[in-house]
Amino acid sequence: MDFQTKLNQLFVEETAIPQQYQLPEELHQRSYLSDGEMKTWNGSIHEVYSPICIQTADGLKRKLIGTYPVCTEKEANEALEAAVKAYNNGRGQWPTMSVAQRIECVEKFVKRMLEQKEMVAKLIMWEIGKSWSDSVKEFDRTVEYIYATIDALKDLDRDSSRFTIEQGIAAQIRRSPLGVVLCMGPFNYPLNETFTTLIPAIIMGNTLLFKPPKHGTLLHYPLLEAFRECFPKGVVNTIYGRGHTIVPSLMQSGKVNVLTLIGSSKVANELKKLHPKVNRLRAILGLDAKNAAVITKNADLKLAVQETVLGSLSFNGQRCTALKIVFVHRSLAEQFTQQLSEAVGTLKFGMPWESGVMLTPLPEPHKPAYLQECIDDALQHGAKVMNENGGKQYESFVYPAVLYPVNDKMKLYREEQFGPLIPVVPFDDIDEPIQYLIDSTHGQQVSLFSNDTTELASLIDPLVNQVSRVNINCQCQRGPDVFPFTGRKDSAEGTLSVVDALRSFSIRSLVAAKLTDENRRLINDIVTTHESNFLSTKYIF
Repeated sequence: MDFQTKLNQLFVEETAIPQQYQLPEELHQRSYLSDGEMKTWNGSIHEVYSPICIQTADGLKRKLIGTYPVCTEKEANEALEAAVKAYNNGRGQWPTMSVAQRIECVEKFVKRMLEQKEMVAKLIMWEIGKSWSDSVKEFDRTVEYIYATIDALKDLDRDSSRFTIEQGIAAQIRRSPLGVVLCMGPFNYPLNETFTTLIPAIIMGNTLLFKPPKHGTLLHYPLLEAFRECFPKGVVNTIYGRGHTIVPSLMQSGKVNVLTLIGSSKVANELKKLHPKVNRLRAILGLDAKNAAVITKNADLKLAVQETVLGSLSFNGQRCTALKIVFVHRSLAEQFTQQLSEAVGTLKFGMPWESGVMLTPLPEPHKPAYLQECIDDALQHGAKVMNENGGKQYESFVYPAVLYPVNDKMKLYREEQFGPLIPVVPFDDIDEPIQYLIDSTHGQQVSLFSNDTTELASLIDPLVNQVSRVNINCQCQRGPDVFPFTGRKDSAEGTLSVVDALRSFSIRSLVAAKLTDENRRLINDIVTTHESNFLSTKYIF
C-alpha cells in the first residue's frame, strides 16, 4: 500500500472506532462553577470539534464532541468578585484555614477526581488528539503531582512549626497566600500543566479564577462538581469565553494578585501591562521555547538520533520542552540526517486509540497550513525535505518533515514551530550554536550530545548562563517534577516544581516578639490553646 493510500485511509467511519474509546455521548456543557454554585448558562456556546475526522456519507468531517459556554465580561467579573470575597483580604475561611485542613480538602478532591479518570482521559484524547496511552499517563501523572505537592507542603509546614530565636527576638516563619490567582493553562497538557499551577495556588490558601485552554476545555467539566464539593464557596471559580473579551477587564480591575499562564510571551506581556498596579502583581509564567540540540563531532550518533526523534516528535512536537532545532557538526550532518530520516520512517502514525501510535492528528485547525508555510519557506531558502513523505498532509494530520540544511534566512531558524518539523543546521565551529543560544529570545533548555569530557565541560559552563537546564546526551524535558522547571529571557517567569510552585504561590511571613516574660506567656498560651492556625507548633504527620 502506498503512502497516499495509507493517508486516505487514516480516518475511519464511526462504527470502526472500538467501543471502549468512544465517548458515551456528546458533552454539552451548560453550567459553570462560580461562587460555590454550578450556574446555568443559556447564552452563546462554542462547538468543540475533534481533530479526529470521521468518514461520513457526506465526506470527511471533524467529529463534534460537545459544546461549552461562551460567557461575557459580566460572568467573568462576577467570578472575580466571588474569589475576592472568598479571600476577603486574607481574612476569609480558606486563607486563614490551617495547612492540615487545606490538605484534607485537596485529598478529598483527588478521590473525587479519580472517579472521573476514564471520562477525563477520553476527553483529552478526543479534544487534542493525544494518544490514549499518553492521555491516561497525563491523568495519572497529574494525580501523582498532587500527592507529591501534599507531601512537599507537609515537609514545608513541619520545618515551619518551630520558633527561631535570634538577638532576643522569637519568631515563627511560615508561608502565607498572595490573594486572587488568575490561572490559564495550555492545550498540549490541558490537565497536567494546568494543575501544576492550579493545585499549588489553591493549597497555599489563595482563591482562584480558572480559565480552561481553548483546546482542552470540556475535559475539565467532569471535575467541576468535585471542586464545588471539596472547597469552600468561592475558592475555585471557572470562567469561560473568548480570552480577549473576558480577561482584560479582570486584569484592569487590579484585583488579580497572581497571573499564572502557560502559553505565549506576547499574550503574557499584554496582560501584565493591563494591571494598574504592576508591583502588586506576581507573574508565574511558562512561555515560548526554541530548545536546541547540539550534536558535536564527538557524539554517539545512534544515541543522538534516538533522543532527537523522541525529543522533537513526542506528541507531534507540541511541547514547550520539545527539541525545535538541531545543530549537528558538519562532519556528521549527512549521516545524522539520513539516520534521523530512517528513524522517523519507523514511527507509527494513526488514530490516538491505536496501540503504539506515535503520530496523531493536530488539534489546532490552522496548524497544518502554518507548517506548510514553514516548509515552503525553508525550501525557498535552500533546504530539502530529507525524509520520504516528509510534510505530507491530510486534513488535520501532518507527517513529520526533516529539513536540511537550515540557515538563518528561514522561519524555522527562529520561530517556534510547535509541530512535527525537525530543522537541522550544520555547523563547523562550536561557537555557532553557542552564539545562536546567546542571540535567541528564548532560554529554556538545551541538549548536548558528546562523549568528550573536556568538550562537554567547556560547553556546560557558558550554557547554564543562557538556559535553565542543560541536558547531557538526552532530550529536553520537564521532569522529574521535583526538579525546577523555569527558563530565562522570554521563556518563563518564576519557577515550577513540586516545591518551587508552593513558594511561587506564597510569601514568607512571620510573627515576631521580644522575649519578655509577658510575651513568653502570651505566645505559650496561643500555642497551647491552638487559637491561631499561623502561630502554631502543630506537627503534620
